[in-house]
Amino acid sequence: MDPMIRVRDAREHNLRHVDLDAPRDRIVVFTGVSGSGKSSLAFGTIYAEAQRRYLESVAPYARRLIEQAGAPKVGDITGLPPAVALQQARGGGNARSSVGTVTQLSNVLRMLFSRAGAYPEGAEQLDSDSFSPNTPIGACPHCHGLGTVHTVSEDSLVPDPSLSIRDGAVAAWPGAWQGKNYRDILAELGVDVDIPFRDLPAERREWILMTDEQPVVTIHPIRDAARITRPYQGTYSSPRRWVLHTYATTKSATLRAKAARHLISSPCPVCHGRRLRPEALAVRFAGHDITELAALPMTELAAVLSRPHGLDGVRAEAADALTGNLRDRIETMTELGLGYLSTSRSTTTLSAGELQRLRLGTQLRSGLFGVLYVLDEPSAGLHPADTEALVGSLHRLRAAGNSLFVVEHDLDVVRHADWVVDVGPGAGEHGGRVLYSGEVAGLARAGESVTRRYLFGLVPREPHEPRTPQGRLELRGVTLHNLRDVEVSFPLGCFTAVTGVSGSGKTTLVTHVLTAAVEAHLAGQEPEVKATGLDQVARLVRVDQKPIGRTPRSNLATYTGLFDAVRKLFAAAPESVARGYDAGRFSFNVPGGRCENCQGEGEISIEMLFLPGASAPCPVCHGRRYNDATLEIMVGGRSIADVLGLTVDEARTALAGVPAAARSLETLAEVGLGYLRLGQPATTLSGGEAQRVKLASELQRVRRDHTLYVLDEPTSGLHPADVDRLVAQLDGLVAAGNTVVLVEHDMDVVARADWVVDLGPGGGDAGGRIIAVGPPPSVAAAPDSVTAPFLARHLR
Repeated sequence: MDPMIRVRDAREHNLRHVDLDAPRDRIVVFTGVSGSGKSSLAFGTIYAEAQRRYLESVAPYARRLIEQAGAPKVGDITGLPPAVALQQARGGGNARSSVGTVTQLSNVLRMLFSRAGAYPEGAEQLDSDSFSPNTPIGACPHCHGLGTVHTVSEDSLVPDPSLSIRDGAVAAWPGAWQGKNYRDILAELGVDVDIPFRDLPAERREWILMTDEQPVVTIHPIRDAARITRPYQGTYSSPRRWVLHTYATTKSATLRAKAARHLISSPCPVCHGRRLRPEALAVRFAGHDITELAALPMTELAAVLSRPHGLDGVRAEAADALTGNLRDRIETMTELGLGYLSTSRSTTTLSAGELQRLRLGTQLRSGLFGVLYVLDEPSAGLHPADTEALVGSLHRLRAAGNSLFVVEHDLDVVRHADWVVDVGPGAGEHGGRVLYSGEVAGLARAGESVTRRYLFGLVPREPHEPRTPQGRLELRGVTLHNLRDVEVSFPLGCFTAVTGVSGSGKTTLVTHVLTAAVEAHLAGQEPEVKATGLDQVARLVRVDQKPIGRTPRSNLATYTGLFDAVRKLFAAAPESVARGYDAGRFSFNVPGGRCENCQGEGEISIEMLFLPGASAPCPVCHGRRYNDATLEIMVGGRSIADVLGLTVDEARTALAGVPAAARSLETLAEVGLGYLRLGQPATTLSGGEAQRVKLASELQRVRRDHTLYVLDEPTSGLHPADVDRLVAQLDGLVAAGNTVVLVEHDMDVVARADWVVDLGPGGGDAGGRIIAVGPPPSVAAAPDSVTAPFLARHLR
């Protein structure tokens, strides 16, 4: 039997008729600079074809759906086993999804309480579903198992009561015509809409804001000479009713966000945030109810479950079997560096890397054999110490008889692979070729490979001389999450890296405590922690990994603002002027110029019934978002859709004569994003990419005041060559007199910092302490630091 997976003539995205032979039953790592085509080959071609073949074997109706979704552009693939993709989730999430539900730990924990829990005297044994907040028989009936309730108040609905209703006092109403409609209804009902809202009688204000009544009245609009106006029947809806209904039912992210601004969230007064019915909360195991155990970090939960339970008979047998199962599952998660997470933690609060490793841990226990696992940078967000455990887990999956194709930038993971496929040499149109496919050592002979230079230490590194601080920003008495009375100092005018294993308290210290103190000071308020040196910071810029948009309508061009310049350029074209087209004609978000079949999204959603939903190019505009008339307008030989299809690097040439766009494109290229397409949906960007888009938007602003830049793992998902470009940009910010503080796991970046703050020694309650501070060589010599030996290796 042929031991190889053979790909012929792969043409997905930027791949240039690629042929590839890669072994089964091995760990194969795909490397290359960001945007070189690694993911297009591993996910867009190999995994997509495996999925298509599986779906072809199911019902004819499903096959018809697959035909709509399309097949990857590839000549042929042989030797391809069934595949499972473990990708990094992009944004979104479900409030009811938790660490426990993803790993199935919650199922076993519920079974433990059902079969082996201590019930109150006279109480009946409960089914395991009674311990789930996601089932009708388990959920608290008051909050429906969410643990929080949403209410409104006069203050939340009317933030400025000095305004009249006509001037917009009721901020919670919908905008445009509907808000005016409610105002006119109140006027017809005899409400004075021209006096300050606070001057209305209290009972009248209460009715206006909170009533469930929906009176219908005849509205007589003010006559407008420009158009015909006729009386109409208007139905009143109070702001409270509109906010609660919109928040609960709308599918529009924008409307939901508007409604959420006027909600007050508080713990459920019945279950006190514990989400379950009283009968379930009365059952105990090891002296705890199920919500108390679910709130413990997994390492602590394992310790509780290891204690003698003191049961006998059938309950003892159930307890032994179920606690053993739980401890085994937790051990797997701990090996992947996730022991600091609690099973009740919502998946919406996890990084993409954490969520992918949870799924990897679940697969390690699945017992599948002969499967191809395709993984997307599983080391993202991992401390080097945790990366070693990750590599061990990958080897366990391989030893179980599986194949692993791993898209990865971490050089330690690459070194432990059996086989490496290097794609490049550059990004976008400058990549898309397989430069090398073979055992790792052989990559040293691949002359075009950028990865080769970093993997074999061929990139010269000058010794870094730490800068002299311009002052210090000190925080004292920091107590939050696992931080306990911490005292820390950040040098100003310097580049500071905050390090430590996952869960040690880095993000809490930097993105919660430090930024909150600076924000409070800049707002003229007293910080919650004792702080000195804040008066030396004139501005704060937080660059996080949150998505730059939650729908496909948001993209690189719209977020950076350069699309406004592009639309104006097309509106000024002679043919546009002759037809009377303005800049709005070239927006895919409003009717007029967009394709109405897909409403400007360029794709249609396909409901796959029992399978995850898919999308396919719109059959009318073929993914181009606009109608034919709009696409007839050409600038420089390109339509508006052609411009959105350009990469940043291509657009730098095509739009060089448009100053408003050129600066945005230049900064995007400087932070290593030259391979992204202008119209690439925000939902497809990784957290690291989204963070660098935000950084690029900030870099194009000319600032002369002292700015504190705070970044959270900005190198996540970056090739070492792109990391060098990013560090050069951050160095430029510091050279201009600013301060940069970043949470970082990449020791190559930490080694080039001026100052290092190392937290630990472990994660969760085992962390939260300052282990070492100082220049990199000083921290590298710290005896109690988990980071020290890895940093020392890079300094050498």
